[in-house]
Formats: sequence, C-alpha cells, structure tokens
Amino acid sequence: MASQGVNVLRYSALFAGVFYGFYHQSSLNSQAKNDKIDQEYKRKLALIEQAKAAYAKKNAPPTPKSETGVITDPEDKRFDLEAFINFKFAEMGE
Repeated sequence: MASQGVNVLRYSALFAGVFYGFYHQSSLNSQAKNDKIDQEYKRKLALIEQAKAAYAKKNAPPTPKSETGVITDPEDKRFDLEAFINFKFAEMGE
C-alpha cells in the first residue's frame, strides 16, 4: 500500500496540472481574442483608407483637357471613346 506522502505528492501533482491547464487555456483564449480584435481593427482601417481614396477620386478636380479638348483619362466619367480614337488618329496622321 502507498504511503500517505506518496498520495499527497500524487494529488498535489494532479491539482497542479489541472490548475496549469486552466491557466494555460485561459491565456490562449485571451491571446486569440486579442488577435481577433486586432484583425478586425486592421480590417476597419483598410476600409477607411479605401473609402478615403474613393472619396478623393470622386471629388477630385476635373481632369485637364488636352489642347484639343479631348479627355484622355478613361476613368473619367466624361470620357468619350470616339473623340479619343479620332484624336489618336489625328495625332498619327501628323
């Protein structure tokens, strides 16, 4: 039969292991929670930067027209493909 000292050591080791397991699990959970919060914060920052860029593009001053009055920026909402093609053909003919 095991002595009382050995039983005390066994149960002490068992309770120490259980305590360490709970402590370690809680630290892992809090780390995962903080990582998730950081990831969400970075996602929101990226969305804000994207919105700022879209707002700046939308409210940018009008693009300057070339000397002939043809808008050459295809992203401009006033871009006219036919006028641009005619302008390029006229340039090539010179």
